[in-house]
Amino acid sequence: MIKGLIHQVRLTYRLLRDPRVPFWAKVIPFLPLVYLLSPIDFVPDFIPVLGQLDDLTLLIAGMRLFEAMIPDYIAQEHRMAIEGGERPLEVVDSTAHEVGERLRKR
Repeated sequence: MIKGLIHQVRLTYRLLRDPRVPFWAKVIPFLPLVYLLSPIDFVPDFIPVLGQLDDLTLLIAGMRLFEAMIPDYIAQEHRMAIEGGERPLEVVDSTAHEVGERLRKR
């Protein structure tokens, strides 16, 4: 569980630094921080364990929502880099054109 949390934090950090990720999506991971700083709390922090668990749950949910809102190929590229794997193959878009009569006779 701790390893998964560390992986999620690293992925979020990398995605926040990626210029291909839209600015509006980069706001998402910071929304739970607003909740943490506000005096309103679903489960008060003075309740042992549960008070901190709801805060942690919202932080993780914010990071996962952020990851879900960006194009999957970008997230996958960063996941592979974190795991030390190979970069995915880049797809090159191309268009086929019919060869003219003059070139066919050669």
